[in-house]
Amino acid sequence: GLRTEAPDETTALASTGSHPVWVVRALREALHGSGRPTDELADLPEADNTAPRVTLVARPGLVDPANLAGGHDQVDLVPGRWAPTAQVLASGTDPAALDTVADGRAGVQDEGSQLVTLALTATPVQGRDERWLDLCAGPGGKAALLGALAAQQGARLVANEVQSHRTRLVRRGLRALPDGAVEAVRTADGREAGTEEPGTYDRVLVDAPCTGLGALRRRPESRWRRTPADLGALTGLQGELLASALDAVRPGG
Repeated sequence: GLRTEAPDETTALASTGSHPVWVVRALREALHGSGRPTDELADLPEADNTAPRVTLVARPGLVDPANLAGGHDQVDLVPGRWAPTAQVLASGTDPAALDTVADGRAGVQDEGSQLVTLALTATPVQGRDERWLDLCAGPGGKAALLGALAAQQGARLVANEVQSHRTRLVRRGLRALPDGAVEAVRTADGREAGTEEPGTYDRVLVDAPCTGLGALRRRPESRWRRTPADLGALTGLQGELLASALDAVRPGG
């Protein structure tokens, strides 16, 4: 069979799992570096190739998770595994057909994306907790959840995005938030925030541009579009954005 004909197990798994060899090799190194058994490697391409389910977010204060389907009796929703805001579509329903999604009280957002936003707002800060920044806000899923939570906690959100067409998506995603929750939606280079607004924000979220290799279930074609050369430029940009965020957040934030 293929496994016995391939020069090594990594190459064989790349072929049978429909992944570039360099990606499978990187996955193996990640397992080894984290101390996990490398016999888990075969599960990772398989997970990437599993058809994803659509996960919805019920934005706090705008809609209750239990009422996310509204009056659509035919919609089959089950609670997410981890995030209290998550509901998973168990059927082939178009999420845009739900009134709560159409008007912005809910949205399509993977549970991991919801969790990282919830984690930011659950982290204790010292002193005031009034101004929050989403440094790389496009297309706006995290910003909308962050803004809903800000409204509940008496804070204001600044959503920053470097690309103007994505800024428009962010603005649309925030349309259901109450007055006062959003201070500004702006188009600017996030790398300049720390210099222009040092020590200004109480909480800062950085969802830096990435290769997409961690979300191949959603974008399977990315595995063939990316090369190892892409990683250096992106990690450099990620470092600059993180440094800017660290300067923009105040001590104790």
